[in-house]
Amino acid sequence: MLSLGFVSAILADKSFEQVIDYAAAHHFECVEIMCWPKGKAERRYAGVTHVNVNDLDDSEIQKVKSYQKEKGVFISGLGYYPNPLDPDDQRAAEAIEHIKKVIDAASNLSIPVVNTFVGRNPALPISDNLKMFAERFPEVVNYAGEKGVKIGIENCPMLFTDDEWPGGKNLAYSPAIWDEMFSLIPDAHFGLNYDPSHPAWMMMDPVKPIYEYRDRLHHIHLKDVRVYKDKLDKVGILANPLDFHSPKIPGLGDVPWGKFFAALTDVGYRGPCCIEVEDKAFEGSKEDIHMAILTSRNFLSQFIPLKG
Repeated sequence: MLSLGFVSAILADKSFEQVIDYAAAHHFECVEIMCWPKGKAERRYAGVTHVNVNDLDDSEIQKVKSYQKEKGVFISGLGYYPNPLDPDDQRAAEAIEHIKKVIDAASNLSIPVVNTFVGRNPALPISDNLKMFAERFPEVVNYAGEKGVKIGIENCPMLFTDDEWPGGKNLAYSPAIWDEMFSLIPDAHFGLNYDPSHPAWMMMDPVKPIYEYRDRLHHIHLKDVRVYKDKLDKVGILANPLDFHSPKIPGLGDVPWGKFFAALTDVGYRGPCCIEVEDKAFEGSKEDIHMAILTSRNFLSQFIPLKG
């Protein structure tokens, strides 16, 4: 059945063990664990490292496996969200190289999926980015396939700051583009880490893709969004998206969660569904962050019964 978890990025100050302890104490079944390279974060919720794939020797592998078993919490996927189509070739190459290291870690830890972005050059049109995607990303998917690991692409356009303007830093934001990508890479290891909040603020149906891409759903993110119609009327759809919408925790936005979970069960999805907290209203303190996670859990428990 469905397994409720959360994305570990929101607990950036905690160790791997503390994240798993938190999940176990609050009746979560799983956690998506962040695996960024150690160093300075370039944006909010990035740069978090709960498993350092550069230091994952046999002893550490056994430690991570054993701790999951001991606490009764499993890792739903490893997460790293860079820009493999960065216009700077060196940065793009570094991103791809680290994705491969995360794939190695997933394989060694018996974790089924790595969640990431395909990236984008924000200054170029979709057609040119698809050409770059066809040149760069097949090797990532092939590498994952050889290791028995799936790739889940989150459908966020990464179009929220001035440096991401005008095209955003992740190409894979719409069904039309997914069709192009899946045509270029038909490998079943390549699919979606689907987040319904993004199509909702982009004025697309957030439920329909579940039916249309049922065989490509490798992982699910649970995040809500509020579109402020009065602001949208003022600035228009071509404005910076944060001028008219805000990420919210599940239940406080516009995503039709009943229809969403009905669709997941209709198509027979059986896998992890992880809360992704990016709600600025809950960033004032550690207590606010914990409230965001647990309030989300309580709302979602009507669709996914809590463990234990």
